[in-house]
Amino acid sequence: MLGKKKQKRHRASNRFDTLISARTSIEGDVHFSGGLHIDGKIKGRVIAEDGSDAVVRLSEVGQITGDVIAPHIIINGTVNGDVQSSAHLELAEKSSVNGNVYYQLIEMAMGASVNGNLVRQTETTGLLSHEASQVDNAHDEDEGKSE
Repeated sequence: MLGKKKQKRHRASNRFDTLISARTSIEGDVHFSGGLHIDGKIKGRVIAEDGSDAVVRLSEVGQITGDVIAPHIIINGTVNGDVQSSAHLELAEKSSVNGNVYYQLIEMAMGASVNGNLVRQTETTGLLSHEASQVDNAHDEDEGKSE
């Protein structure tokens, strides 16, 4: 059973449409869908297309100065900015994140470093806070009727 889950994840992470090589430096935001492998340097945000099942992989020689926002993120290089993963985040042994990390599911290898907050996101967080405010409002209305 565990083998099946790993195979699915590896299939998704091996499908890279775009490569930014070690000899490439980009200044500006990068918007993408599919798979993006980064060996070079990016000064700007790296943002996956909304609703896509995109994967961004930063190799140990890669560097991003800016936020990284994607469903699936694999980091083994340096990110100076926030990282937001809506599905799966993997921090490999040589990864370094200088910023906050927002995730649903995280894998962190020994040697990985995060200089910022680790914040677990849940899909139901917004729903629960909305329901709690409705309960509070109903309670306040009931108190007003008894006065």
